[in-house]
Formats: sequence, C-alpha cells, structure tokens
Amino acid sequence: LTVRSVDPDTGAIRTDFCEPIGHRQERGDYVESWQPQVMTQDAYDSARSVAARITGALGGVGVFGVELFVRGVDVYFSEVSPRPHDTGLVTLRSQVLSEFEMHARAVLGLPVVTTMASPGASAVIYGGDGVGDGAEGVGFAGVARALAVPESDLRLFGKPSATEFRRMGVAVATAEDVETARERARDAASRVTVVR
Repeated sequence: LTVRSVDPDTGAIRTDFCEPIGHRQERGDYVESWQPQVMTQDAYDSARSVAARITGALGGVGVFGVELFVRGVDVYFSEVSPRPHDTGLVTLRSQVLSEFEMHARAVLGLPVVTTMASPGASAVIYGGDGVGDGAEGVGFAGVARALAVPESDLRLFGKPSATEFRRMGVAVATAEDVETARERARDAASRVTVVR
C-alpha cells in the first residue's frame, strides 16, 4: 500500500509506504493476505520506486493499492487501485492505522502513520456451497468459535445474499510471526459458515 498525503510541516505532497503485503488469489480473487511479505532489499527498493512513480503520475491523495509481481529482484507492475484494496484488509490488525484510517486521514489533510504494529494476516470468509445460489436473508454460524482463535477478529460484511464464492467477510489475526498469523486467520475463517 502506498499513501500520498499532505506533509503538515511543508504543505507538499509526500509519499509513504506500508510494509509489503503479500497475497494469494484463486479464481482471480483475493483469498488471503499477510504483512510483512519478505523480499530482498533490492526488490523492496524497486517496488517502492515503481509505486512512487505510478501514484505520482496519477496524482491526488489517499491510499493506493499498487499490485506488483516480484520474482527475485525483478519487480513487475500489475495494477493500481486508487483506494483501499481488499488485500489491505490485513491492516485492520497489523498496522497502527488501518488502510481505511490512512485513506481518510490523507483525504482530510491529517497526518498519516504507516507503521506496522504486528505481523498479521487476513483470510476470506466465503458464502459456501450449502447456502444456495443467491440465498437471501443469510446469517453466520461459528462466530464464537472463530473469535476463540488467539489474536483474531472478524469483519462480517452484512451482505443480504450469498453465493458459493461471494466474499461475505474476513478473518484477521496477528502473531509473533507471519506464518502463525496466516494459520490463525485461515483457522478463524474456516470456523465461520454462512447459513440461511
């Protein structure tokens, strides 16, 4: 995530970066994300350079989800979202300010902090194959079991209908290390089922 905001001391636009976020997709959709994503210093520097140039060319302030492919030290641009990004949902637990708070502060001209508080991860909660295509009036089972996972939390989106692969919520978790955070987020997400 790249954040462009007004520097309160100089009035100039500044560009800041969150620690790198890794993510995994299936069927072209976000399944899980984690922070920090380990990469070499050269790849990290290249990623920041690419993100700064792209967001600078776009202009404006706020959070930009800059998606890059990294292979070794090579960095390739994929896409940019000039807004908070689904893979950034990990920041609900991993950062001092979430991507939504950073975006609001940047747009409002308030100071932005991109500090990571803890390694974290997020995992999607899907509608599931048992709800029926386009099922209306859905609820959630297993919430208490999911929240029993250490250092975890849920965001249930409140969508009125569900399909098998519709994102209905996200589990987020922190831990001492990224792999444990990923395990916790996936575990918490797996405990929630969408019901009619």
